[in-house]
Amino acid sequence: MSSDKQLPSTRTTEIDSICQRTTVIPVLTIHRIEDAVPLCRALYEGGLTVLEVTLRTDCAMEALYRLRDELPEASIGAGTVLTPAQYRRAEDAGVDFVVTPGTTDRLYEYGIQSPVPLLPGIATATELLTGWQYGYRRFKFFPAEASGGVGALKALAGPLGDVQFCPTGGITPDNAANYLRLRNVMCVGGTWVTPKELIENEDWDGIRAIARETVATIKH
Repeated sequence: MSSDKQLPSTRTTEIDSICQRTTVIPVLTIHRIEDAVPLCRALYEGGLTVLEVTLRTDCAMEALYRLRDELPEASIGAGTVLTPAQYRRAEDAGVDFVVTPGTTDRLYEYGIQSPVPLLPGIATATELLTGWQYGYRRFKFFPAEASGGVGALKALAGPLGDVQFCPTGGITPDNAANYLRLRNVMCVGGTWVTPKELIENEDWDGIRAIARETVATIKH
């Protein structure tokens, strides 16, 4: 690691401004391109205004372009970004932020010079310290439940009190509040707001209702 490469503090401020808009970031895997805009519009209208589209499907990148055109008022992020090349493609699509499941030195370095802020994924104290030494102070904790959950985040708050997390992976309506009570958790990521059967049936009213219930019941 090159110690002279440090994340500008403005990147942390930008991530904060995005995460402060919500308590829950829907983590979306879009299988049919025609679902992208109506699905995300339903979530947005239900009050979930920050959305993460994972790059796990062939249509994911096209979905990002469509969402930028059709839903410009939402904060749209690209998730499951694995390489700097994918990061660059996400930038070209006009995303507001980038999320990784884990993070390499190359990704940290690319995030330092990118105009699009990075929410890097970590699962251990060692991984966290690597990002911290690059100047990162905001992280995705993934997979949250499998990596120790609330107990792990409580423990990490001691040595690194200036770090904030968005836990993702195993977050449900039943345990989300436990995470959000922690002083080092800014929001959570989850998939429960987009049940597969509702998407397959194009039940956008049902998705909108789940979003509204989530906003009403899951608070910081």
